[in-house]
Amino acid sequence: MDLYNEARKRKLEFTTRRHFLKRCGTGLGGIALASLLGPQHLLGRGMGDNAGPDTLPHFYPKAKRVIYLHMAGAPSQLEMFDYKPKLEELHDLDCPESLLEGKRFAFIQGIPKMLGPQHSFERYGESGTYVSELLPHFSNIVDEVALLKAMHTDEFNHAPAQLFLQTGSPRVGRPSIGAWVTYGLGSENENLPGYMVLVSGGKSPSAGKNAWGSGFLPSEYQGVQCRNSGDPILYVSNPDGMSRDIRRKSLDAINAINKEQYKEFGDQEILSRIAQYEMAFKMQLSVPEVMDITKEPTYIQALYGANPGQASFANNCLLARRLVEQGVRFVQLYHWGWDMHGDSKATSLNEGLKTKCLEIDKPMTALVQDLKLRGLLDDTLVIWGGEFGRTPMRENRGGRIMPFYGRDHHTEAFTIWMAGGGIKSGFSYGETDDIGYYGIKDRVHVHDLQATILHQLGLDHEKFTYHFQGRDFRLTDVHGHVVKDILA
Repeated sequence: MDLYNEARKRKLEFTTRRHFLKRCGTGLGGIALASLLGPQHLLGRGMGDNAGPDTLPHFYPKAKRVIYLHMAGAPSQLEMFDYKPKLEELHDLDCPESLLEGKRFAFIQGIPKMLGPQHSFERYGESGTYVSELLPHFSNIVDEVALLKAMHTDEFNHAPAQLFLQTGSPRVGRPSIGAWVTYGLGSENENLPGYMVLVSGGKSPSAGKNAWGSGFLPSEYQGVQCRNSGDPILYVSNPDGMSRDIRRKSLDAINAINKEQYKEFGDQEILSRIAQYEMAFKMQLSVPEVMDITKEPTYIQALYGANPGQASFANNCLLARRLVEQGVRFVQLYHWGWDMHGDSKATSLNEGLKTKCLEIDKPMTALVQDLKLRGLLDDTLVIWGGEFGRTPMRENRGGRIMPFYGRDHHTEAFTIWMAGGGIKSGFSYGETDDIGYYGIKDRVHVHDLQATILHQLGLDHEKFTYHFQGRDFRLTDVHGHVVKDILA
């Protein structure tokens, strides 16, 4: 009887709140820690079993995440950021032959005319930064950004230049920078992909989906493209007649077969397939919630100029903030339509460029302001730019002057800006000559930009490699230097 009573007493002890709190404090702490850090930090980093090296990051990062705003088609730096009064003096004069000899252009032939700036500039902020009249909202945040005015690239056509900027190679088959980052650092949210892509402007970039592909990395690290209407991601919803319970059972059966295949063949892509199936199942609940910008207060929608249900850059900027807020590691925005050759009114520097700037000025400014107000800008790296620049000469395609003012592709000089993520603010780096043709001081190559982005995320671009077909590959190939002068 005594043994019975003792056993009964011990059983009652285990059911009391006092005993639970006294004996299980460590377990509660572990639960709390898991919820704060996420299972990827406790059980191994990455999106699935095919995660990157355990030694990453190489050093303490200044940025945890990236929002990259790519203006597909290459905006004219000479009408937006790089003010050149000398060009006004040379307007409509013949281009000196010294600027043409030995050079390759996409369209210019013969002797083109010099073309002065088509929009006025003023200085703004404590930094006294020149900004075009086309960007009245952006002029309010010039003290938050660093302008890199002497960028240069190796490619003068859109698709190769976009691939070069985003993958480090002008040819298809290399992983995009977002794929590299998510392979190395994983996702901060197990229910969302680490790399998400948003497209606006009416068309996809010339490089297509290769610009956000995973190349030779496991396919689970490729960018997941989102849509502005219908399902946020294609096929994220179950088909008619398929309940979530049935979907779960079918995935369990498929994954059991996949695991058997992996045991037999050892193909890493099978693990990627399993991870993608599981991520898709989780996304059915998480994606519709995070992609619904109607949940944002009216004043926030107005700040961005967002209109729910439309395919717009403004909506995508607001979505980008929502995504990084939920732990997405790399968000890529592509906005198409910046190829201002002057062959039509829509591609003119006077009308077309004005329209494109109107589409981006307010939302990209709001993105930086909103991130700062929420305390996210310090560890979120925001990047804006195109794939190359525009010439100081007017385009004369085939020797014929275009009907409207336009500029040809130019590899020698263009401007990007960066904000947050440990980058200096209110700062201009690099300088071009009097007409904006050559970078003459502090030039930054595309590989240097890539190395700097990785550095801010705690990744050494020379050590961060992936072994493929007998050798180690890296994003920056065998080039690139971190631009330390722009680091805060």
